Amino acid sequence: MSDPKQQWTETIEADHSMFDLKLGEVWRYRDLVYMFVKRDFVSSFKQTILGPVWFFINPILTTIVFVVVFGKIAGLSTDGLPQILFYLSGVTLWNYFSTSLTSASSVFTANAAIFGKVYFPRLVMPITIVISNLMRFGVQFLLFLLVWLYYLTKGDITPNVWLLATPLLIILMAAFAMGAGMIISSLTTKYRDLQMLLGFGVSLFMYATPVIYPLSSLSGIWKKIAVYNPLTGIFECFKYGWLGSGDFSPVMLLTSSVIIFVLLATGTVVFNKVEKSFMDTV
Repeated sequence: MSDPKQQWTETIEADHSMFDLKLGEVWRYRDLVYMFVKRDFVSSFKQTILGPVWFFINPILTTIVFVVVFGKIAGLSTDGLPQILFYLSGVTLWNYFSTSLTSASSVFTANAAIFGKVYFPRLVMPITIVISNLMRFGVQFLLFLLVWLYYLTKGDITPNVWLLATPLLIILMAAFAMGAGMIISSLTTKYRDLQMLLGFGVSLFMYATPVIYPLSSLSGIWKKIAVYNPLTGIFECFKYGWLGSGDFSPVMLLTSSVIIFVLLATGTVVFNKVEKSFMDTV
């Protein structure tokens, strides 16, 4: 008599190693990733009048506030760069990271209903989140390019070859947000207080990242600590490449890459372990 399993094309089992990430299975569900990304993008503009224009409004208003508060009132340095362009570059990157991190941090609690009804690789959801927000980032990056071209024609900035590293920087930000988000999401299945503290923590983390100030404005122990922030190398490389000024070195970007890789690997393993039993606690 033949083995019953041989009668099925797919076998769903809860008992597997937490190091078995089933990335091949995720690839087979790539059409589902596309459907979720399309759903998220369409739902963002449903019943809105301005549609994608909202993605322009947010960075514009935030940049104006930063220019007034941190540029004019606080008088923070921008390394001699135009204030509008300096703050807009930081806001564009930060919006992508913070939105991706916040969304990925609630994967289990926000999708408990669908997870309990149908099976698909749970890694599909955090992957969907970073891709969906990448589309929003593209719209805001277009705004940055328009402002960047204006100052480039005026001769106020001197970009260099490091701007070609932008795709790598985006991948690193996505990996960081996804890794950290999966760890937080896994912990919040038992400790909901973390979800309450997340917004406050993300706000604090922005001030620990060179978004509103250049790394060159720090000194001593604070600068040494800032270098170990995975986003520091990313933000400084982006500003150095596109704007031509900043305290950047390839070693800084390498440090960020190593930390992010370790964080992503850890987050994926933890996520894979928790997904087998999270329905009992959510």
